[in-house]
Amino acid sequence: MKISVTGKGGVGKTTLSAVLSYLFALEGRRVIAVDADPDANLASAFGIDKDIAAKIKPITDIQGLIEERTGAKPGTSGGVFKINPKVDDIPEEYGYKIDPKILLLRTGKSKDASSGCYCPENIFLRRLLKYLVTERDEVVIVDMEAGIEHLTRGTAEAVDAFIVVVEPGQRSIQTAGIVKDMAKTLGVKEVFVVANKVRNAEDIDFIKNGIKDIKFLGHINFNNSIMEADIKGIAPYKNSTEILNEVKNIKDKISSILNG
Repeated sequence: MKISVTGKGGVGKTTLSAVLSYLFALEGRRVIAVDADPDANLASAFGIDKDIAAKIKPITDIQGLIEERTGAKPGTSGGVFKINPKVDDIPEEYGYKIDPKILLLRTGKSKDASSGCYCPENIFLRRLLKYLVTERDEVVIVDMEAGIEHLTRGTAEAVDAFIVVVEPGQRSIQTAGIVKDMAKTLGVKEVFVVANKVRNAEDIDFIKNGIKDIKFLGHINFNNSIMEADIKGIAPYKNSTEILNEVKNIKDKISSILNG
Protein backbone atom coordinates (compact mmCIF):
# COMPACT_ATOMS: atom_id res chain seq x y z
CA MET A 1 0.00 0.00 0.00
CA LYS A 2 1.46 3.31 -1.12
CA ILE A 3 -0.14 6.49 0.17
CA SER A 4 0.74 10.13 -0.41
CA VAL A 5 -0.48 12.58 2.25
CA THR A 6 -0.86 16.16 1.10
CA GLY A 7 -2.73 19.36 1.83
CA LYS A 8 -2.31 23.04 2.54
CA GLY A 9 0.47 23.97 4.97
CA GLY A 10 -0.37 23.54 8.65
CA VAL A 11 -3.42 21.30 8.27
CA GLY A 12 -1.87 18.33 10.08
CA LYS A 13 -0.69 16.06 7.29
CA THR A 14 2.57 15.28 9.09
CA THR A 15 0.73 14.20 12.22
CA LEU A 16 -1.52 11.94 10.15
CA SER A 17 1.48 10.48 8.31
CA ALA A 18 3.23 9.60 11.56
CA VAL A 19 0.16 8.04 13.20
CA LEU A 20 -0.71 6.04 10.07
CA SER A 21 2.87 4.73 9.93
CA TYR A 22 2.72 3.74 13.59
CA LEU A 23 -0.60 1.92 13.20
CA PHE A 24 0.50 -0.04 10.14
CA ALA A 25 3.67 -1.05 12.00
CA LEU A 26 1.61 -2.00 15.04
CA GLU A 27 -0.21 -4.63 12.97
CA GLY A 28 3.11 -6.09 11.84
CA ARG A 29 3.61 -4.30 8.53
CA ARG A 30 6.98 -2.88 7.55
CA VAL A 31 6.72 0.84 6.80
CA ILE A 32 8.86 3.35 4.96
CA ALA A 33 7.86 6.84 6.08
CA VAL A 34 9.10 9.40 3.55
CA ASP A 35 9.48 13.02 4.58
CA ALA A 36 9.19 14.78 1.24
CA ASP A 37 8.37 18.12 2.84
CA PRO A 38 11.29 20.59 2.82
CA ASP A 39 10.17 21.75 6.29
CA ALA A 40 11.11 18.24 7.48
CA ASN A 41 8.88 17.84 10.52
CA LEU A 42 8.10 14.14 10.24
CA ALA A 43 10.97 13.14 12.54
CA SER A 44 9.57 15.30 15.34
CA ALA A 45 6.11 13.78 14.77
CA PHE A 46 7.70 10.43 15.59
CA GLY A 47 9.17 11.93 18.77
CA ILE A 48 12.76 11.76 17.55
CA ASP A 49 15.07 14.01 19.53
CA LYS A 50 15.89 17.19 17.60
CA ASP A 51 19.65 16.61 17.83
CA ILE A 52 19.24 13.14 16.34
CA ALA A 53 16.79 14.40 13.73
CA ALA A 54 19.33 17.00 12.62
CA LYS A 55 21.71 14.17 11.71
CA ILE A 56 19.23 12.51 9.35
CA LYS A 57 20.58 13.95 6.15
CA PRO A 58 18.17 14.86 3.33
CA ILE A 59 18.98 13.03 0.10
CA THR A 60 19.24 16.27 -1.88
CA ASP A 61 21.97 17.47 0.50
CA ILE A 62 24.20 14.54 -0.44
CA GLN A 63 25.46 16.19 -3.60
CA GLY A 64 28.34 13.80 -4.15
CA LEU A 65 25.90 10.90 -4.23
CA ILE A 66 23.63 12.58 -6.77
CA GLU A 67 26.56 13.50 -9.00
CA GLU A 68 27.95 9.96 -8.80
CA ARG A 69 24.61 8.31 -9.63
CA THR A 70 23.39 10.72 -12.32
CA GLY A 71 26.71 11.73 -13.83
CA ALA A 72 25.91 15.43 -13.44
CA LYS A 73 26.63 18.03 -10.80
CA PRO A 74 23.63 19.11 -8.68
CA GLY A 75 22.48 22.64 -9.43
CA THR A 76 22.91 22.25 -13.18
CA SER A 77 20.20 21.74 -15.76
CA GLY A 78 20.16 20.35 -19.26
CA GLY A 79 23.16 18.44 -20.54
CA VAL A 80 23.52 14.67 -20.54
CA PHE A 81 23.04 12.55 -17.42
CA LYS A 82 21.46 9.29 -16.34
CA ILE A 83 17.68 9.46 -16.05
CA ASN A 84 17.43 6.06 -14.35
CA PRO A 85 20.09 6.19 -11.60
CA LYS A 86 20.65 3.42 -9.07
CA VAL A 87 18.57 4.03 -5.93
CA ASP A 88 17.79 0.59 -4.49
CA ASP A 89 20.37 0.94 -1.71
CA ILE A 90 19.22 4.42 -0.61
CA PRO A 91 16.58 3.51 2.03
CA GLU A 92 18.82 1.23 4.06
CA GLU A 93 21.93 3.36 3.57
CA TYR A 94 20.44 6.77 4.36
CA GLY A 95 17.21 6.01 6.22
CA TYR A 96 16.78 6.19 9.98
CA LYS A 97 15.25 3.18 11.74
CA ILE A 98 12.69 4.47 14.22
CA ASP A 99 11.89 0.96 15.40
CA PRO A 100 12.19 -2.52 13.83
CA LYS A 101 9.20 -1.83 11.58
CA ILE A 102 9.49 1.85 10.61
CA LEU A 103 12.21 3.38 8.45
CA LEU A 104 12.28 7.17 8.05
CA LEU A 105 13.70 8.67 4.87
CA ARG A 106 14.13 12.39 4.18
CA THR A 107 14.23 13.51 0.56
CA GLY A 108 14.90 17.22 1.06
CA LYS A 109 13.98 20.04 -1.31
CA SER A 110 14.40 19.68 -5.04
CA LYS A 111 15.48 22.52 -7.25
CA ASP A 112 12.67 24.86 -8.23
CA ALA A 113 9.77 22.79 -6.95
CA SER A 114 7.08 24.28 -9.18
CA SER A 115 8.87 24.26 -12.53
CA GLY A 116 9.38 20.56 -13.24
CA CYS A 117 13.09 21.34 -13.59
CA TYR A 118 14.97 18.74 -15.63
CA CYS A 119 18.00 18.63 -13.38
CA PRO A 120 19.94 15.94 -11.48
CA GLU A 121 18.25 16.52 -8.10
CA ASN A 122 14.73 16.23 -9.48
CA ILE A 123 15.56 13.23 -11.65
CA PHE A 124 17.12 11.47 -8.68
CA LEU A 125 14.17 12.16 -6.36
CA ARG A 126 11.65 11.11 -8.98
CA ARG A 127 13.49 7.83 -9.50
CA LEU A 128 13.79 7.24 -5.75
CA LEU A 129 10.10 7.86 -5.04
CA LYS A 130 9.03 5.78 -8.00
CA TYR A 131 11.27 2.95 -6.81
CA LEU A 132 9.71 3.12 -3.34
CA VAL A 133 6.14 2.95 -4.61
CA THR A 134 6.59 0.45 -7.43
CA GLU A 135 9.41 -1.88 -6.41
CA ARG A 136 9.33 -2.11 -2.61
CA ASP A 137 6.89 -4.34 -0.72
CA GLU A 138 6.62 -2.20 2.43
CA VAL A 139 3.78 0.15 3.21
CA VAL A 140 5.02 3.53 1.99
CA ILE A 141 3.62 6.72 3.52
CA VAL A 142 4.84 9.89 1.80
CA ASP A 143 4.41 13.15 3.70
CA MET A 144 4.44 15.56 0.79
CA GLU A 145 5.29 19.24 0.83
CA ALA A 146 2.53 21.73 1.59
CA GLY A 147 0.18 22.55 -1.24
CA ILE A 148 0.26 20.87 -4.67
CA GLU A 149 3.65 21.81 -6.14
CA HIS A 150 4.94 18.22 -5.95
CA LEU A 151 2.25 17.06 -8.35
CA THR A 152 3.74 19.09 -11.21
CA ARG A 153 6.95 17.07 -10.94
CA GLY A 154 5.24 13.73 -11.32
CA THR A 155 6.87 12.29 -8.20
CA ALA A 156 3.63 10.78 -6.91
CA GLU A 157 2.42 9.19 -10.13
CA ALA A 158 2.51 5.59 -8.93
CA VAL A 159 0.90 5.84 -5.49
CA ASP A 160 -2.31 3.96 -4.75
CA ALA A 161 -4.02 6.99 -3.27
CA PHE A 162 -3.72 10.60 -2.22
CA ILE A 163 -5.05 11.58 1.18
CA VAL A 164 -5.72 15.31 1.29
CA VAL A 165 -5.85 16.62 4.84
CA VAL A 166 -8.19 19.57 5.24
CA GLU A 167 -9.35 21.75 8.08
CA PRO A 168 -12.56 23.79 8.31
CA GLY A 169 -11.83 26.62 5.87
CA GLN A 170 -12.34 27.56 2.23
CA ARG A 171 -8.67 27.63 1.23
CA SER A 172 -8.02 24.18 2.60
CA ILE A 173 -11.03 22.73 0.77
CA GLN A 174 -10.01 24.49 -2.44
CA THR A 175 -6.64 22.73 -2.28
CA ALA A 176 -8.43 19.36 -2.06
CA GLY A 177 -10.32 20.10 -5.27
CA ILE A 178 -7.17 21.10 -7.12
CA VAL A 179 -5.33 17.97 -5.93
CA LYS A 180 -8.19 15.78 -7.16
CA ASP A 181 -8.16 17.39 -10.61
CA MET A 182 -4.39 17.13 -10.96
CA ALA A 183 -4.33 13.56 -9.65
CA LYS A 184 -6.31 12.48 -12.69
CA THR A 185 -3.46 13.54 -14.96
CA LEU A 186 -1.08 11.28 -13.01
CA GLY A 187 -3.34 8.27 -13.21
CA VAL A 188 -4.04 8.20 -9.47
CA LYS A 189 -7.27 6.29 -9.05
CA GLU A 190 -8.17 7.26 -5.51
CA VAL A 191 -8.23 10.65 -3.79
CA PHE A 192 -9.54 10.83 -0.24
CA VAL A 193 -10.13 13.60 2.25
CA VAL A 194 -9.43 13.50 5.99
CA ALA A 195 -10.78 16.35 8.09
CA ASN A 196 -8.54 17.59 10.90
CA LYS A 197 -9.00 20.06 13.76
CA VAL A 198 -12.72 19.34 13.80
CA ARG A 199 -14.60 21.07 16.62
CA ASN A 200 -18.17 19.93 16.07
CA ALA A 201 -20.64 18.31 13.69
CA GLU A 202 -21.06 21.60 11.82
CA ASP A 203 -17.38 21.51 10.85
CA ILE A 204 -17.81 18.03 9.38
CA ASP A 205 -20.89 19.08 7.42
CA PHE A 206 -19.06 22.17 6.12
CA ILE A 207 -16.15 20.04 4.88
CA LYS A 208 -18.33 17.33 3.34
CA ASN A 209 -20.37 19.92 1.47
CA GLY A 210 -17.21 21.65 0.29
CA ILE A 211 -15.38 18.60 -1.05
CA LYS A 212 -18.44 17.47 -3.04
CA ASP A 213 -17.66 14.14 -4.75
CA ILE A 214 -14.25 13.47 -3.13
CA LYS A 215 -14.41 10.43 -0.85
CA PHE A 216 -14.46 11.33 2.84
CA LEU A 217 -12.39 8.93 4.98
CA GLY A 218 -13.04 10.36 8.42
CA HIS A 219 -12.04 13.08 10.81
CA ILE A 220 -9.67 13.95 13.65
CA ASN A 221 -11.05 16.15 16.39
CA PHE A 222 -9.30 19.29 17.59
CA ASN A 223 -7.13 17.91 20.35
CA ASN A 224 -4.94 19.79 22.83
CA SER A 225 -2.98 16.57 23.42
CA ILE A 226 -1.47 16.88 19.94
CA MET A 227 -0.12 20.35 20.71
CA GLU A 228 1.10 19.12 24.10
CA ALA A 229 2.97 16.28 22.42
CA ASP A 230 4.69 18.76 20.10
CA ILE A 231 5.73 20.91 23.06
CA LYS A 232 7.07 17.88 24.93
CA GLY A 233 8.81 16.51 21.84
CA ILE A 234 6.96 13.20 21.89
CA ALA A 235 4.90 11.42 19.24
CA PRO A 236 1.19 12.35 19.30
CA TYR A 237 0.20 8.67 19.30
CA LYS A 238 2.01 8.32 22.63
CA ASN A 239 0.12 11.23 24.14
CA SER A 240 -3.45 10.62 22.97
CA THR A 241 -5.55 7.46 22.71
CA GLU A 242 -8.21 9.56 21.00
CA ILE A 243 -6.10 10.28 17.93
CA LEU A 244 -5.06 6.63 17.79
CA ASN A 245 -8.69 5.53 17.62
CA GLU A 246 -9.62 8.21 15.08
CA VAL A 247 -6.73 7.43 12.74
CA LYS A 248 -7.26 3.68 13.14
CA ASN A 249 -10.76 4.13 11.77
CA ILE A 250 -9.27 6.06 8.84
CA LYS A 251 -6.59 3.41 8.26
CA ASP A 252 -9.10 0.55 8.35
CA LYS A 253 -11.36 2.34 5.89
CA ILE A 254 -8.64 3.09 3.34
CA SER A 255 -7.29 -0.47 3.70
CA SER A 256 -10.74 -1.85 2.99
CA ILE A 257 -11.18 0.34 -0.10
CA LEU A 258 -7.74 -0.29 -1.59
CA ASN A 259 -7.69 -4.01 -0.83
CA GLY A 260 -11.33 -4.60 -1.68
